[in-house]
Amino acid sequence: MTMAENVLHIENVTMQFGGVVAVNNLNLDVNKGEIVALIGPNGAGKTTAFNCVTGVYEPTNGKIDFLGETIVENFPKGKMKKLYAGENDGMYTHAVSHTPDVITSKGIARTFQNIRLFSKLSVLENVLIAKHMHAKQNFFTAALHLNRAEEKRMRSECMELLEEQGLDKYKDDVAGSLPYGIQRRLEIARALATDPKLLLLDEPAAGMNPQETLELAEFISSIRDKYDLSVFLVEHHMDLVMNISDMIYVLDFGKLIAKGVPAQVQNDERVIEAYLGVSEDE
Repeated sequence: MTMAENVLHIENVTMQFGGVVAVNNLNLDVNKGEIVALIGPNGAGKTTAFNCVTGVYEPTNGKIDFLGETIVENFPKGKMKKLYAGENDGMYTHAVSHTPDVITSKGIARTFQNIRLFSKLSVLENVLIAKHMHAKQNFFTAALHLNRAEEKRMRSECMELLEEQGLDKYKDDVAGSLPYGIQRRLEIARALATDPKLLLLDEPAAGMNPQETLELAEFISSIRDKYDLSVFLVEHHMDLVMNISDMIYVLDFGKLIAKGVPAQVQNDERVIEAYLGVSEDE
């Protein structure tokens, strides 16, 4: 049996805001091809963990590796990591911290609980903006259309992506005018336009009815397979989580209280008490 290839490794990550510990010593792994869910009550620290992975927050402590490269690392005061680099022997540092755009360029894409499309632009324009992050031309040449071949290539790739996601018929529609479920799919398509290896979905089923949630579950599984992705999601809809997840981690007040395959988590007494809401009398 071969060992699974690790895509995301979160090690001892803590995020503290003043006296509030939002994430407390989190350890978590996402392997290649997996769909991994992070669940927990409101305020458990799930989105904060996402923000640490994507560079929005610099954690108080811990490190995050992506495809074997450390993208975030921090140490509390008094425990600085000593670097030895030739003539700079003896120099100290406290952090490795990439900005969100750099982390995206390395292959991590993310959607948000509250949809963040360019609502007044068309569907195609929304996807093109994401595609430009990986363009060979710079912004100046793109703005002046000096590299028309590159612009044509990107438009073609974006249209192909929209066709694959069943969104091509909306290409000229203003994004903000679309039904909610279609906007969700567009946001995911826009994330796919950055050619990610890891896709982070922050409550993708928020605001959806049961039928839309079922369709979303099938959609997430299909894009995982089609684009050879690993998926890390935060979600409250247990039907979606239990149906598509390979591994589930459970946070409560920022601390990991359980992890395992869906059947294990579903029957864990700590999870039932903290999150699933089943009373002892049932």
